[in-house]
Order: sequence, then structure tokens, then C-alpha cells
Amino acid sequence: MITYDQGDKILNTGNGFFVTEDGVALSDYGLFKGAQRAVIINYEGVQMPVETILGANDMYDVVKFRVGITGKKVPALTVAGVASAVGAPVYLLPYSTQKDRSFTEGQVKEVTKVAEKYSYYTLNMRLKDKMVSCPLMNAEGEVMGLAQKSSGQDTATICYAVAANYALDQKINVLSFNDLSLQSIGIKKAIPDTEDQALVYLYMASSQLTPEKYAVLLDDFLKQYPTSSDGYLRRATYLISYSKGNDWMDKAAADLDKALEVSKQKDDTYFNRSKLIYNYQLSKPQTTYKDWTYDKALDEVRKAIAIQALPVYAQLEGNILFAKQDYAGASASYAKVNASTLASPATFYSAAKTKELMKAPAEETLALMDSCVNRCRRPITGDEAPYILERAQMRMNAGQARAAMLDYDDYFNAVNGNVNDMFYYYREQAALQAKQYQRALDDATKAIELNPKELLYRSELAVVNLRVGRYDEAIKVLKAAIAIDPKYAEAYRLMGIAQLQLKKNADACANFAKAKELGDTNVDALIQKNCK
Repeated sequence: MITYDQGDKILNTGNGFFVTEDGVALSDYGLFKGAQRAVIINYEGVQMPVETILGANDMYDVVKFRVGITGKKVPALTVAGVASAVGAPVYLLPYSTQKDRSFTEGQVKEVTKVAEKYSYYTLNMRLKDKMVSCPLMNAEGEVMGLAQKSSGQDTATICYAVAANYALDQKINVLSFNDLSLQSIGIKKAIPDTEDQALVYLYMASSQLTPEKYAVLLDDFLKQYPTSSDGYLRRATYLISYSKGNDWMDKAAADLDKALEVSKQKDDTYFNRSKLIYNYQLSKPQTTYKDWTYDKALDEVRKAIAIQALPVYAQLEGNILFAKQDYAGASASYAKVNASTLASPATFYSAAKTKELMKAPAEETLALMDSCVNRCRRPITGDEAPYILERAQMRMNAGQARAAMLDYDDYFNAVNGNVNDMFYYYREQAALQAKQYQRALDDATKAIELNPKELLYRSELAVVNLRVGRYDEAIKVLKAAIAIDPKYAEAYRLMGIAQLQLKKNADACANFAKAKELGDTNVDALIQKNCK
């Protein structure tokens, strides 16, 4: 065997042997560590590339792999099903290009257990150079172990072997993706040998492999599991996500059709087809692929509902109708979801937003938002805090300023005070309408502190000062706004209003005139009434 590094230079050479006629072989892990490719050379000098790593264990220095063979079978050794006992004879079969092979004979000196059911052997046998991972045979001609280097001082008469059936039983599973011993081998890994584990393996790989390597893994998965509906759906998702044109979309469409063809749960497949087409449309493609519209997505999910009316299908139906701006239809779908065990803060929020867009009475919208917030976990944390913020705005729109202010306070606490200038502005608006003037002053001041260049906050602070009769303070705030932007028309109008209250009519009218010059149409009535 020869392994190669990333620069395609020879990394290691060593031994291995076939255990199945279709190309499965065993060798030592150290030979493959760091390898990017490998080839085996048989006794006839024929080279065969290592295609796939089937399993490995660095502690016991074993690796199982498959080579690429073309048509004909390879000669394979039979792995012993019964462990060799102490005192049993063993025969080391060395690699040779000659027809005559000299065996090295020895005896089993000691047997210990590996993973409770496998054997690890200490042998009375000298292990010559280049004999690591050669097969050790029992008297019946079966492979009972892989020869390993001596770790003690007595290397002249003692060597070791791990049971061949232990190496043979190495496999790839869902945990293998994060196995450091496997990660250190750059050669392609096998896919787990059960579909459920393979699907989890695919999921883990999707976020850790490059798109190109993930595409290869998807193809390999479907070669191994050609009747997996999930496999075709996942490859279609990949093709849509990284589409390079209609050729890719055609392949994705073909995969969706194949997923439906092989599916044992047609409703679930219709649902996933619908979801893919819906998400495709949400991405706002420049040109829609064939008939992949919201109507197509709706037709697919309704086929799923016709088979089995699950709440999750109704949720998707509602989302599609919402995207189509069919708010009445979306509301009916969301109502079904909220009457089921799938009801959650998110589903009630969707229903509330739909009602709001339908311009339903405020009490209907707020009742749904109350249900949304009531279903949030307590104490409410940052993940669900936005629902409180949304209800605060809905309460403001409904004229419930005091209740809105309480929601803003709850949101502030839920996010541990981690808010921005816009939050303080919105809470100031609620406090002002609730006649909580000191709170309004404090919040407007805080908004200015966080964003001094935003003139809206300064005009708000001036308005609150005007409301509580602090006219000189209002003028001071407005002069600061004009210093930032001398063309800020609203500041001149508000300053004129403060000056009227201070009986400074001439100054007020001059500021009204300036506001009108800068395009403030709201000042006309003030000029007509106060500036003769």
C-alpha cells in the first residue's frame, strides 16, 4: 500500500489485505493518517485506488476501506469468527510478489478483551520489518488478527495483534463526522449503513462541508439509498440554493418528482415540495422557473392536506396565502393551527399580523397578541421579547398608550436594558400619550444621548417641554437642533410656538416665516392667526 499527502508526495508505505471479494480491505490506521489519497498494489503489481474509508480506530491502529475494482472479484481472506485461544498456533502471511511465500509461525501467548467482545493478542512471534498489518492466520486458514508493532522491549520474540473481526466491524455512524481520527484522513468517507443514521450524517455535513463536497456526498447517499425520498428532497434543496441556471433547476425539479415517486408518505413529500417552492418564491428570483409560483406551492400543500390535515400543513398553507396577500384565507388557516397542539407564540403572532393587515377591529388583533404573549415562557427572554414589542406598537395604534408603556417596560427588562435610541423614542411616544411627562422627558433625552444627530428626537423633547410649560427649555433644545441643521423647518415652527407662550410674538412670527420659507406647510394656520 502507498499513501500520499496533500502535495501528492508519498506519505507512507505498508501492508493490508482484502476481506471481501468486492474490494473491502483492512490495514493500520497510522498508514493513512494525513493521507489525501492511497493506492494498493497487489501481488501481480496491479494498482487499485482506495475509494472510501469505511471506518477507523486510532487507539487500536486499524482502518477499513474499499478500493475501486472494475468488474472482476479480488481474492479475499476469510475472517475468523472464533477467537484463537492461548497456546494456539498462528501463521503470519507476509506480502510477496512471488508465488512461493514463507510463513512465520508462532503461538498465542495471551488474550485480552477489546470493547468487551473482541480479542487482543500477545504472540510468541518475531515481527520482521515491513510486516505490520500483515494477516495472522489460524490453523484453519482464517484471518484471526492484524500484526502490530511491539510496544515493549522484547521485540525479538514478542509481537501483538488486534482481532481481524474488530477491524472488520469498524464503520461510519452519525458520530463519525466529528471523529478526529477520521477527520485526519483526507480520503472520502463512507456513508452510514442505515438510512436514518445516514440522513443525520447528511444534516451534520450540510453545515460543515463545502458546497462542492456536500454535493458529492448527496450523490453518494442516493447511490446507496436510491429509494430515499428525503435524499432527493435534500439534493433538490441544494440544487435550488446554489442554482447556476435552468439546468440545475431542471435537476431539482426531477429530484422533486423522484421524491414523490419513491415516497411512502405522499402527504409529507407534497408538504416538502410545497415548502421548497414557497421558499424559492420568497427568495424573489429574477425570473420564475416554469410554474414555480405561490399558486404551485399552494396546490402542493393542499394535496398534502387532502391526504392528512396536519396542523403543520395548515401553517404552511397560511404562510403561502399570506404571501399572496390573501389575508382572509391566511387567517382561516392560522385559526386551524391555533386550535391545535401546534399553537405557539409564533403561530398566534402570525394570526395577529394577518388580522392587522385585514384592518380587523383592534380588539381582535390584540386578543391574538395576548394569546401570543401568554404562551411565551416565563421569565420572557430575548428570543421571545420581540412579541412584547410588537404588542406595544399594536396597543399604541389602538390608543392604549398606558398599556403600551407597560409592554415597553417589560421588553426593556426581558433584554436586560440592551436597547437602542429608537426604543427610547417609541417609549417616549407612549409615555407622552399616557401623560407620563417626566418619563417622556427622560426617554427623549436618552434617545438624543444615544444618537445626537437625529433631529426627530430633539423636536420630540421640545414638544414634551412645551406640553409641561417649559418654554425656555424647549427653545434651548430647538436651537441645538438648528445648530445641527439650519434648514430644519420644524424646529423654527416649534420655537415660534414656545415664543408665543412667552409673549414674544415678533420673534415667533419671524420663526414662523422661516419655517414657511423652508417648506413647512403646517405653519400656515399659525401665521394667519398670530401674525397680522
